[in-house]
Amino acid sequence: MTQITHQPLLIVDFGSQVTQLIARRLRELDVYCEIHPYQNVTAEFLTDFAPLAVILSGGPASVTEPDSPRVPQQVFDLGVPVLGICYGQQVMMEQLGGRVEAGHHAEFGRAFVESSGSGDHSLLQGWFAEGREQVWMSHGDRVTALAPGFEVLGTSPNAPFAIVADTSRNFFAVQFHPEVHHTPNGRKLYQNFIRLAGFNGDWTMEAYREQAVQQIRTQVGSGRVICALSGGVDSSVAALLIHEAIGDQLTCVFVDHGLLRLNEAQEVVSMFREHYNLHLIHADESDLFLSRLDGVSDPETKRKIIGRLFIEVFEKHAKELGGADFLAQGTLYPDVIESVSFSGGPSVTIKSHHNVGGLPERMNMQLVEPLRELFKDEVRELGRELGLPQSFIGRHPFPGPGLAIRCPGEITREKLEILRKADAVYIDQIRRHGLYDEIWQAFAAILPVRTVGVMGDGRTYDFACALRAVTSVDGMTADYYPFSHDFLGETATRIINEVKGINRVTYDITSKPPGTIEWE
Repeated sequence: MTQITHQPLLIVDFGSQVTQLIARRLRELDVYCEIHPYQNVTAEFLTDFAPLAVILSGGPASVTEPDSPRVPQQVFDLGVPVLGICYGQQVMMEQLGGRVEAGHHAEFGRAFVESSGSGDHSLLQGWFAEGREQVWMSHGDRVTALAPGFEVLGTSPNAPFAIVADTSRNFFAVQFHPEVHHTPNGRKLYQNFIRLAGFNGDWTMEAYREQAVQQIRTQVGSGRVICALSGGVDSSVAALLIHEAIGDQLTCVFVDHGLLRLNEAQEVVSMFREHYNLHLIHADESDLFLSRLDGVSDPETKRKIIGRLFIEVFEKHAKELGGADFLAQGTLYPDVIESVSFSGGPSVTIKSHHNVGGLPERMNMQLVEPLRELFKDEVRELGRELGLPQSFIGRHPFPGPGLAIRCPGEITREKLEILRKADAVYIDQIRRHGLYDEIWQAFAAILPVRTVGVMGDGRTYDFACALRAVTSVDGMTADYYPFSHDFLGETATRIINEVKGINRVTYDITSKPPGTIEWE
């Protein structure tokens, strides 16, 4: 948010792919935090931001390299608690007079840390109850000499300074990543750290709602807003929040790009027209989108075409409305981190998102993105605050490009119809077995191969489909859902029997990472 009205914690980002998870863990503890690239953390910035505590993230660089990322010395002169994580630990040691050595110390994966200092230290309350703690390591360098004033609180076989502290200044550092779920007790460590810093837990979705409404009113003024409403929880919450702020200045446009699930358009339009006093336009643009996607197989090209067409559609409807000043979108934090490579730094763009990256210069509209700072479960909580029904709040995420990225290779109307029916059977199976709410996201993908089968003593040559279901907290990491073999067998039988065009079903058991949740 533009005006900080909560106790602020600063996360200095050195380019780790999981920096957002640090923020997520803090949000769970009702702490307001902002992530800023290290280049932007200047002495002037620190004065303006006035953090109550600072966390230094991990990152892919080596502090032993020339011009590797650092923070200004003022971070350590603020008189507030500082926690360094992985690369952040190494930066802290290097800048405060310790030593870090590169090479021959790489450690990736599960490790165990044992207490080597005062077991009752306030940072480690709730740790080492059974003698050691499982943690997740991911580092190539390691600290070999502590900075003056620091003591060792925990060690692992390959990290002799796994947990260190300068208790007189409330400086703490760990070599592992407490933010990932592979460090089961990581939440407790963050909880101890924010208690040491004096946070009172003033970050709630009730507070966010009030602040967001005021910010939307300030940004929009008397202008008109056009909102991309997909019917998913993100765009639905964004639309209701903006409507609460500016009322009839908002017009929602539901774009049917021909890439929706079975009966989705009818369900979304009827729900919003019948239950909410929103001005909603149903734009059937399926012919436009499918014609432009004809013959396209590259996933990034698909996403860019769809994103460009979305903008064209909204531009057209904005003109028909007599002009709009703002375009509203349900962009979330994970969308941003996966789409925008670390500012000036080394993290890698995984994939682009159709709703991230700004607007063409020809469009005289600004973006309104009231959920850009939130994670998915925070959006759901905000939806409850706004009175959205549980049936919409609990919906599995559905990507903006829709079935286009669940149809690897070229897209055809035939393949989309097959995919819709297979996906509907799959979701029906999940609901019948009472598993829907246990799963973060589930869907079918139609594969760009045909396989030989035998049905009714005859040869078939039809498509294969892959089923995907994952558990997750925020979409940044995910594990496959462990269906029983009976469930998978029953589901495969139903799909093959009920969906003409599929004769083989597979189940994707890839976690994220190394895979992504979607297929493209």
